[in-house]
Amino acid sequence: MPILETTDLTKRFGRLTALDKVSISVNQGEIYGFIGPNGAGKTTTIRTLLGILQATEGGASVFGKDAWKNAVEIHTRVAFVPGDVNLWSNLTGGEVIDFFVSLRKKHDKARRASLIKMFDLDPSKKCRTYSKGNRQKVALVAAFASDADLYILDEPTSGLDPLMEQVFQECVGEVKKAGKSVFLSSHILSEVEKLCDRVSIIREGRIVETGTLSELRHLTRVSMNIATKTPVEGLAQMAGVHGVTENKGVVSFTVDSSELGAVVERVSKYGVTKLESMPPTLEDLFMRHYNLDANGGAAANGGNRR
Repeated sequence: MPILETTDLTKRFGRLTALDKVSISVNQGEIYGFIGPNGAGKTTTIRTLLGILQATEGGASVFGKDAWKNAVEIHTRVAFVPGDVNLWSNLTGGEVIDFFVSLRKKHDKARRASLIKMFDLDPSKKCRTYSKGNRQKVALVAAFASDADLYILDEPTSGLDPLMEQVFQECVGEVKKAGKSVFLSSHILSEVEKLCDRVSIIREGRIVETGTLSELRHLTRVSMNIATKTPVEGLAQMAGVHGVTENKGVVSFTVDSSELGAVVERVSKYGVTKLESMPPTLEDLFMRHYNLDANGGAAANGGNRR
């Protein structure tokens, strides 16, 4: 049984459909990425999973229990980190951490101290003096110091510097080794790519693609740079080849993954002296589904994908 699941989850606010039949499933011990730009429906999905919002249609369950009806019981086993953390201004960071971890049946004081050191947080300061990044650290320390079964993280590294992002990634790796599950909502594609076992892309409230990273990469194009002893004839006309350019004897282009073998076989006949192949990234797939080019403009040959 999945540890977290939604089935045709739909949420409307008046005439606005924020979520439209969203179906996702997260397994035990899995890190699941949920990506999309601001406004795509990520936070609405999470608020429904946490029982903060009630679904208009469809269902959401955590640990096999209804997310709305059993929210209080579910919360005892869930650690949640939002992207914009608000803390009690007159409490210190350490007091806030202690309060949150005390809500768990189990918590490790040594782990708490280790996390405070890892995140370079001064727990003696009042929360009103913290920057956004330090408020985020308080929430992350409280979450990872808890013995939760599921970590729901909504843009958790917002405001953190690159060094602290690396610490965060180490913490996620540790909870995965412990057999815990992580539901990570983010628009930082590199973060998702490093951490997640499976990914769903949400666009305008709808899931447009779900799969492992290898499955998603199969749908994108590989970038190639090649040099040959004699010019390759008809390369630009081959199926799946796009954007052929030449600079100082090196031909650059992208090729659909499904046609990669045929292209390599073709160019090999011309005496390859250089061949560089760069696998597609999650960002490539993301841009393709959102019909955007690298500069944020409309793609030339994409259509709407829902």
